[in-house]
Amino acid sequence: MTRDRLTFRFRLSLLILMAGLVVSGLTALPLRWEANVLAGMLGIESGVDYQTLSGLDRWIAYVRQGLDDSYGAYPFLAYGTDWLAFAHLVIAVFFIGPLMRPTAHDWILVSGLIACALVIPLALICGAIRGIPVYWRLIDCSFGLFGAIPLAYCLVLSRELKACEREVYAKGSQE
Repeated sequence: MTRDRLTFRFRLSLLILMAGLVVSGLTALPLRWEANVLAGMLGIESGVDYQTLSGLDRWIAYVRQGLDDSYGAYPFLAYGTDWLAFAHLVIAVFFIGPLMRPTAHDWILVSGLIACALVIPLALICGAIRGIPVYWRLIDCSFGLFGAIPLAYCLVLSRELKACEREVYAKGSQE
């Protein structure tokens, strides 16, 4: 594969990861609104007692009630998710270096892979402590898995690009 093609694939994969970070960060801001929209899509009426529901409907109604109660009485709690959103955006910024120079920043890709791996124990352990349903914790774990895929691919491509650079250098020094 040509160097240009490898670079294109690297950048496209990294841009997909960065877009995912930005989108997931931005969706951490309007949680109350999102819970209301999701509840509406599931046909969960406003003011319904979540304890009368089951499965996903119960969970979404419970989350919506928790957000309504806490945001109403303690709106400063939402500031925590504002910082969560900001953190996602900052993490995306760290990938600008590899985006610009695909062979110079493998340590950032490896750090990203480590962070993706750490999502799984965090979701499973802290989710259990906080009473998050298992199916929701597995959804959270999937973010680590889906983040690792483009990062691992970028790491492979970066190494292939380095091999191309060594080959070009070797040919140039022979002439």
